[in-house]
Amino acid sequence: MTLASPPRPERRQTLVLDVAGMTCGSCAARVQRTLSRQQGVAEVCVNFATGRATIALVPDVVDGATLVAAVEGIGYRARPATIGGAAPGTDAVHAPEAAGWRRRALVAWPLSAAVLVLSLGWPHANGARLAAAVLTVPVQFWAGWPFLRGAIQRARVRTATMDTLIAVGTLSAFGFSMVELTRGAAHAHVADAAAFGDHLHFDMVCLIVSFLVLGRWLEARARGRAGQALEGLLRLRPRHARLVADPAAAGPGVLVPVEALGVDDVFLVGPGEQVATDGLVLAGSSAVDQSMLTGEPVPAEKSPGDEVVGATMNTYGRLTVRATAVGSETALAQMVALVEEAQGRKAPIQRLADRIASVFVPVVAALALLTVGGWWVAGHPGRGVLAGVAVLIVACPCALGLATPIAIMVGTGRGASLGVLIRGGEILERSRQVDTVVFDKTGTLTTGRMAVAEVRTVPGVSEETLLGMAGAAETHSEHPVGRAIASRARLALGEVAPATDFEAVPGAGVVATVQGRRVWAGGRRVMDQAGLIVADDLAAAGCELATAGRTLVWVGWEGWARGLLGVSDSVVADAAAAVSNLKGMGIDVVMLTGDHAASAASIAFNAGIDRVVADVLPTGKVAEVRRLQEAGHTVAMVGDGINDAPALAQADLGVAVGTGTHVAMESADIVLVSSELAGVPRALALAQATYRTIRQNLGWAFGYNLTAIPLAGLGLLNPAAAGAAMGLSSVAVVANSLRLRRFGRSQPPAACRPGVRSRHRSVVLAWLAPAVAVATLVVAAQFLAPRPVTPFSYSLPLGSGRSVAAFVDPGRSGSNEIHLSFIDATGREMPVQGAAVLATSQGGRTQQLNVRRFGPGHFVADATLPGGVWQFRIRSTAAGSPALTAAFVRRIGP
Repeated sequence: MTLASPPRPERRQTLVLDVAGMTCGSCAARVQRTLSRQQGVAEVCVNFATGRATIALVPDVVDGATLVAAVEGIGYRARPATIGGAAPGTDAVHAPEAAGWRRRALVAWPLSAAVLVLSLGWPHANGARLAAAVLTVPVQFWAGWPFLRGAIQRARVRTATMDTLIAVGTLSAFGFSMVELTRGAAHAHVADAAAFGDHLHFDMVCLIVSFLVLGRWLEARARGRAGQALEGLLRLRPRHARLVADPAAAGPGVLVPVEALGVDDVFLVGPGEQVATDGLVLAGSSAVDQSMLTGEPVPAEKSPGDEVVGATMNTYGRLTVRATAVGSETALAQMVALVEEAQGRKAPIQRLADRIASVFVPVVAALALLTVGGWWVAGHPGRGVLAGVAVLIVACPCALGLATPIAIMVGTGRGASLGVLIRGGEILERSRQVDTVVFDKTGTLTTGRMAVAEVRTVPGVSEETLLGMAGAAETHSEHPVGRAIASRARLALGEVAPATDFEAVPGAGVVATVQGRRVWAGGRRVMDQAGLIVADDLAAAGCELATAGRTLVWVGWEGWARGLLGVSDSVVADAAAAVSNLKGMGIDVVMLTGDHAASAASIAFNAGIDRVVADVLPTGKVAEVRRLQEAGHTVAMVGDGINDAPALAQADLGVAVGTGTHVAMESADIVLVSSELAGVPRALALAQATYRTIRQNLGWAFGYNLTAIPLAGLGLLNPAAAGAAMGLSSVAVVANSLRLRRFGRSQPPAACRPGVRSRHRSVVLAWLAPAVAVATLVVAAQFLAPRPVTPFSYSLPLGSGRSVAAFVDPGRSGSNEIHLSFIDATGREMPVQGAAVLATSQGGRTQQLNVRRFGPGHFVADATLPGGVWQFRIRSTAAGSPALTAAFVRRIGP
């Protein structure tokens, strides 16, 4: 019998495409749907905000050319992205787009203003109407060309996007107005024009396009600002390095492009110069400003043996550095890659918005058709066209598509500038639920550098003698404790005696011959094994130091223990402040360590931690994290070493400090570039603030569409107002996200308090913006909505071929507007010095109406009258002619 081999894990390759031509969330959903249908594609994430598609594929099944062709087959442009380069989301990429929209806005708005004046001032004058039509053409077909072009491109592949809705809406209003314009003289079709509103709607077309163009310009500018943090990281990259062939030789070195550097090349860094790439200091000393990468304000002292990071700034000294990483392996390149990866991934909360965006356009088109049909059946086809256009224009999937990715882009970018790297949107969701943070001790809560803290000796032996003997014996030791003792001895004495016959006692200590004496150094077990006598006073001192949490190293020779050294690891400077901030956020703090209980208790006390789990192996750390999770806690694990990687992976949220190993960082969800523990509460606060912003954005996007579309369908929102609302809706989402750029500026980031206790407040804030917007739209609708009543019009002879066209526009509660246009014998509007309107009821009551001039021969009278039959007498004075009079009768009210 042949046993089947176990299935091999599927090989996957990640491909990133720059996708051009996406104008809304429905575009991103369509691209994602198309790519996911390709054979060999395992996973796809299309980000509308960055314009990128991240694809996990099986290399032997599908290649990049096939996927590019699939995207271009549905009307978009695609090409492989340059990872680590200027991503489409940075200001450099959006600047040309913003400039193009700005040019169109600068043309559209003056023409729109002129069309608006002509339409309101001379609504029935043939010359004004023709001039308005001519001025509308460049607005519709040049300023609005990007919308028309997008609609044409999508129509060629039988799809529809937001551009389709805009194009259909504006062209409908423009075409309807052109038909009305060609039907004859103004006074011959006043009734038909009134059925459509009270004049032709070229002004409406211009305002819609102008508002949309302005909105796209503001959006492009804002999206560029959203990517400035990542662009700032990219600008940090050094361009040149001073390469030297001989590290010992003097001279300025040879200036070469930084791309020419290789691993192990030696280069110089002068005062005020950037470190060309990651490396190890060979000679020199200086302070290096690392704030651009880590957010640490104080420069770090560097001397031979210390590591330096590329793109940091040397302040005063001259350093000779050997390159240890170049190109994509540098810390800066890895930071950029992590931020780009995070910006390309979606949060699970975005799934509902994606599903809605995928069907948004056809649903809105159907609603517009139903709106037109409903008004048509009700006997108001002109009103139906307006309402249908408003539905097409006001709907905005852009806000839905931008809600999550733009917040992630700004949040992760701001985090990178603070030294906090968040891997993706799903991390943001998990971070808001964290209620317990578990710290590793060594290298995380402590510096990881052992130092001699206490020296105790027996009478007759000086501290210098004890250090000299112990330091000589430990010279060849590789244990951190032994290296700390040898370092302290050299610091105190300068030189130590040579040691021979060195021998390491596994798990206990060392033994060596120093100055002819056999010297033992190690734990108490070493003293017992060597048969050395420990005096009672020295044993009591050992108990005292052990209680204080010191690691004890006994030193003895010639039959007696001569003294002991208390070695300890110091707590990092900001550990207590970080723990205090976490507690202030309502988060429990636990310390896990493999060290003995006494030492762990001492470190925990200094850091302000109440719960300590000591003497645990790496597997024990995993078990402790799992135990906390089973108890109902959401756990964040903070660590730095290889032995922390399993616990980081087990925790709900893994946080790796920047001094940690590559394995730890790969296992973590959040990476702190700096070793400062203030980054832990800062990272959680930023993640929670970003997630709150996402919920606010989605609340706005859903609330806006659910409110604005019904208002438009009911005729309570005219197309011009709809265009303004649509143009500003996505701008509002981006502007709300840009608030994250100020995170940590008004107060120290670690002091932010967006913890568990503020969740109810964040829910209220998430829905406050759309509620305010709804109220604003309702109020605006009262002023901008066309009046839902049937108007009347009259043509009254004045003699000698002259006439007055009277158009009565009934309003609400007996309020009326009477438009008067005086027409000469040639059918043109003639100038009139003034006009008066007197209203007389059947009972003899009279009322003089207030009359406003809107043109040379165009006046509007305001009439607020009780119900009944009224006669309206018109009296005018033409230039050089006697007064002209006319009258008509109509009923006010039902």
